[in-house]
Amino acid sequence: MSKGSRDRAIKARQIVASQKAAERRRTVTLWTSVAVVLVLFVAGLIGYTVLSGQDEGKVTTPASAVDEGTAFATGAGPVTVDVYEDFMCPSCGNFEAATGPTLKQLATDGKITLRFHPVAILDRFSNGTEYSTRSAAASAAAAEEGKFIEFHDVLYANQPEENTDGLSDAEMIELAATVGLTSDTFKNAVNEGTYKAWATQVTETFSERGHTGTPTIVVDGKTLTGENNTVPSAELITQTVEKAAG
Repeated sequence: MSKGSRDRAIKARQIVASQKAAERRRTVTLWTSVAVVLVLFVAGLIGYTVLSGQDEGKVTTPASAVDEGTAFATGAGPVTVDVYEDFMCPSCGNFEAATGPTLKQLATDGKITLRFHPVAILDRFSNGTEYSTRSAAASAAAAEEGKFIEFHDVLYANQPEENTDGLSDAEMIELAATVGLTSDTFKNAVNEGTYKAWATQVTETFSERGHTGTPTIVVDGKTLTGENNTVPSAELITQTVEKAAG
């Protein structure tokens, strides 16, 4: 082979080697880009999941709530009466029917500050629909519209029995309309469960305060019960309020 032929062959081999090296560099660059895109995608997915979880568990406390965001008050009397209740609780319904009017009158007369604490300890009695939580959350939405007492009363007037589905969100919205609560803000809060996490939180606070059942009545910081640890009567509550007022 002549010298010129050898030179051309060497040059050809160099060109081929150069092309292969360039191809390897392009391949490496491509896979590096793919890896970067995958990392960014996974990071974005994780970030979205975390933020979604945070939003789902976010507690929205009603601006109208008092007592560390756990209750809704009426009246401004010197003696504070706290009522912890679950809208599914039969005893709470009986207490409301027998004693509710007396408590509200005491509040109207300026003798007590009446604070209602909706809690959710009986979800297990609504066939998985979490009526206790949903109704407590709906009452918070009503409070934000200035209609807590009205909504509270209409829920008890239509209280479902234990071991039923309870009232649906649509049914609670329909009942709310009968007491003048018709705003889209209220409807959306009920349908979207805006205050459900709040209902869970106030129920935890209820337990942390040492309470175990509903209704629980507290007068000026002291739990009040009737004879043999029964629910206190309207008469006993009135006497206790008068004594506390001095």
